[in-house]
Amino acid sequence: MAPAEPANGTTDGTTDGAADVELVGVGVRYGSAKAPVTAVEDVTLSVAPGEFVVLVGPSGCGKTTLLRLVAGFERPAAGTVRVRRRVGVVFQQPRLFPWRTVAGNLVFALARHGVPRAARAARVEELLGLVGLSGMGRRRTWELSGGQRQRVAIARALAAGPPVLLMDEPFAALDAFTRERLQEEVRTLADGTGTTVVFVTHSAEEAVLLGSRVLVMAAGPGRIAGEVAVPLPRGPGTDVAALRGAAPFAALRAEVAGAIREAAALS
Repeated sequence: MAPAEPANGTTDGTTDGAADVELVGVGVRYGSAKAPVTAVEDVTLSVAPGEFVVLVGPSGCGKTTLLRLVAGFERPAAGTVRVRRRVGVVFQQPRLFPWRTVAGNLVFALARHGVPRAARAARVEELLGLVGLSGMGRRRTWELSGGQRQRVAIARALAAGPPVLLMDEPFAALDAFTRERLQEEVRTLADGTGTTVVFVTHSAEEAVLLGSRVLVMAAGPGRIAGEVAVPLPRGPGTDVAALRGAAPFAALRAEVAGAIREAAALS
């Protein structure tokens, strides 16, 4: 879990707007004052409660930088980042404590966020059920498959019930079959809980399957180059697996892939 930290143009708590996440005129620069490198420039975007927004684009376009700004891990050099509610973060690698059990990893997160001791065991079982790992709390993390470890990481991010979930290419290191299963499960989980999600990926297919809206970024410096709405069925009862073979899905995937190629040409 990672709380958004108020500092240098970043605020945490209720804002005047309706968006869970709002970036206005955001810029990020690295390097020295004499030779600065602009990583992100003049990015403005908002994410409404319950939205599943996906950031796609070529390497180096600032996708992860924007996610880190929302998480509070970095501070903007210009502009404002507003986060209305607490966030959880899922990284590319699970980053679990190998000396703890599955339940121990979740208990650590629950304790850190002030969940009473008496309530932790029930909350652990609830979280494991959400990610399809019921009954596995006593397993050691090194006994799990890569996909199972990533499920534990998702459960840990959800431990304190964050309304906003940030996911930085969480399935990139998984095999194709496991990746597809987790994509479907995360989409169903988000739709069922109403969690607001900001998700980073390089994949047009993953972006269309997961997102209710796709933002395409260009590099040099990083900026929003385009947006694609994804009007595919959502909500409980949606057959996520069946969407992959539907004609509207294929058309949207081609549209996003084309937008990524155009953004890469701008870089």
